[in-house]
Amino acid sequence: MIERDVVYQLVQEGLDGTDCFIVDVQVKPGNVIVVEIDNYTGVDIERCAALHRFLESRLDRDAEDYEMEIGSAGITSPFKVIEQYRKNVGNEVEVLSKAGVKLSGVLKSAADDGFVVTVTKKVKTETSKRKVEVEEDFTFGYDEIKYTKYLIRFK
Repeated sequence: MIERDVVYQLVQEGLDGTDCFIVDVQVKPGNVIVVEIDNYTGVDIERCAALHRFLESRLDRDAEDYEMEIGSAGITSPFKVIEQYRKNVGNEVEVLSKAGVKLSGVLKSAADDGFVVTVTKKVKTETSKRKVEVEEDFTFGYDEIKYTKYLIRFK
């Protein structure tokens, strides 16, 4: 079986000098290699094809047969790496915490140890008859989250 760490190192080497980063590398039973990459502007088919050719040149199909899939991280897929959080700062996201709290808001910031989501809600105040929009920041550590994903809204 092909080792995941070997494939990961090859993918990293193949992406050196590009604006792409690794989202996920898996080696499934039957030597099915699945690689997800991303960057801040979007991954095109040419980048995936170039990485595929690079990996093909480094892996020996005669020694061990394999199947390979290279693609970009899906827009509806949960975030897997910190770079995806950084890429989506300023965008609306949905967060589900391990405590069961689900909220939607704008990803305000992403640091190495956690991220902040700003949620806008309408609350009634004593001084006004109408509800007023109030923003509240929620801070999460990455280990407190079941998932975070880009939120798509159709208006």
